[in-house]
Amino acid sequence: MRYLEVTVPKGKRAAVIDILEDEGIEYVVSDETSGRGYTAVVRFPIPTRAVEPVLDRLRQAGISEDASVVVIDAETVISEEFSTLREQYSHGGQAGSRTSRQVLRTKADELTPPFTIYAVMLLISAVVATAGLLADSPAVVIGAMVIAPLLGPALAANVGIVTGDSRLKSTGFSYQIVGVAIVIGASIGLATLARLAGLEPAGVDIVVATELQERVAPNLFSLAVALGAGIAGILSLTRGFSEAIVGVMIAAALIPPSAAVGITVAWGMYGAATGAAVLVIVNVLSINLAALATLWIAGYRPQGLFEVSPTRTPTYTYAAIFGIALLVLAAPLAGITLLDFHTTELESVATDEAETVLEEPQYADREVDDVTVELDGNYPIQSVDRIVITVTGQTPGPEPGLAERLHAAISQHSDESLVVEVQYVVAEEHGDVGD
Repeated sequence: MRYLEVTVPKGKRAAVIDILEDEGIEYVVSDETSGRGYTAVVRFPIPTRAVEPVLDRLRQAGISEDASVVVIDAETVISEEFSTLREQYSHGGQAGSRTSRQVLRTKADELTPPFTIYAVMLLISAVVATAGLLADSPAVVIGAMVIAPLLGPALAANVGIVTGDSRLKSTGFSYQIVGVAIVIGASIGLATLARLAGLEPAGVDIVVATELQERVAPNLFSLAVALGAGIAGILSLTRGFSEAIVGVMIAAALIPPSAAVGITVAWGMYGAATGAAVLVIVNVLSINLAALATLWIAGYRPQGLFEVSPTRTPTYTYAAIFGIALLVLAAPLAGITLLDFHTTELESVATDEAETVLEEPQYADREVDDVTVELDGNYPIQSVDRIVITVTGQTPGPEPGLAERLHAAISQHSDESLVVEVQYVVAEEHGDVGD
């Protein structure tokens, strides 16, 4: 339920009261004596779902952008007429209430913190995320996501687009761009210090860390988090779900890959940095496109209260920009996805062929221990470098002709030139302990 207080301009008092009478709304009218061009102040309770249509009708009656409209949450309204009005707007008793466009603007604005607080929180988040990636600690990375205030800007930009609020739109986009830049810059600084101090994970190659690997060579499945975050963010705003959980989801799509850009730049791995940067940009586009589409589908259209010009064209324009840019930048991710599928298939084929070859009598004392397809490390789009087959046996040393047999068997399943490497491991036998 909501309680509205509306200032009525001169000459519009009768029209406003006629609308409220026609809607069956109980109201109280007070004379306005401030001399600011208003003749009265009207106060009335209405169901949440009635806010948008009633304000739209009042706008048509002359309540323009210069008027003052205050929307307040109401705990309880005891009135038979209000019960009738609530039943009228209940739409068959469906659960949940759609937030009006007018309230939506306010909520999106409130979720965007002052810039100083925003920048400080992102700096802290960047430091924590960078430390978590360098330490290969998922728990620390999750902690960085929790404190990142990225929900408000992502939602504000798109609410501004569909409602024609240029200030909200520019604030949302500028916060997103500056926020990503802050995280990348802070990550470069911290990672540079870590490198100079000799804190290199895994000894040499930082990309071997699992938490970093998945950010520098992302595939199409990485888009699921960003698209889901954009949709969930709008639903949380319009339906009153928990914004905190959705905020973590949006941060998960932006903070770790932004920190990965900083780390790889600090280590001079510019190919890996490019892969992480593409993921950041793609996730930003995905979040905004999903949020914009969800708002439009949810019915937040032009021609509401205080909207001077239609927003249909700007909405379509931004959706087209987001969509086209996303398709272009998603192409490398598609290539990485195909490589992942190819690598998995090649590993399965190599395993089957190796087991088949080693079943032959001359290799009776040999077994396949492991099969790995290694990539060349040329991020972001890599290629197959070699297939490593680890063979165990009772005798040390290579088996004459085995590598050639395995290469011939595996190569027939691929059109590319393959390198097959066979590694031998001596298996130790442990005798049974007697009674």
